[in-house]
Amino acid sequence: MKFLVLNGPNLNFLGIREPDIYGKQDYAALEDFVRAAAKEYGVEVELYQSNHEGDLVDKIQWAYGKVDGIVINPAAYTHTSVAILDALKAVALPAAEVHLSDVNAREPFRRISYAGMACRRSFIGLGFEGYRQAIRYLKELCQGEQEAE
Repeated sequence: MKFLVLNGPNLNFLGIREPDIYGKQDYAALEDFVRAAAKEYGVEVELYQSNHEGDLVDKIQWAYGKVDGIVINPAAYTHTSVAILDALKAVALPAAEVHLSDVNAREPFRRISYAGMACRRSFIGLGFEGYRQAIRYLKELCQGEQEAE
């Protein structure tokens, strides 16, 4: 079983950008955490980060027929990108949305998630742990152990 773990803009600046919101660990630490979580659940992961919307759309389309599911943190594109929503819907792979911070407790515009409309479940405000939970959820979903919520 293989998942694409997709991260959007500014996540490459983890540890630098607003550490009081996003934490002090850097993007390499997030990658290490995700790889360890994937190993824990016996799945392969391909990690990808881009600050460019079209690159994220291209990677979602690339995933079709190559992976079993997508863990996505679209970052700022969460609230703006119909293109990412449409790409997720087009490939029709099980997807889980992750946000490090609690977007629902922040500015009102952050409560809108276009990408989330194509995801089976969202993991919000859990920090890095949200990725582990998303990987576990997708594995169980793909194995038929979890019902879509």
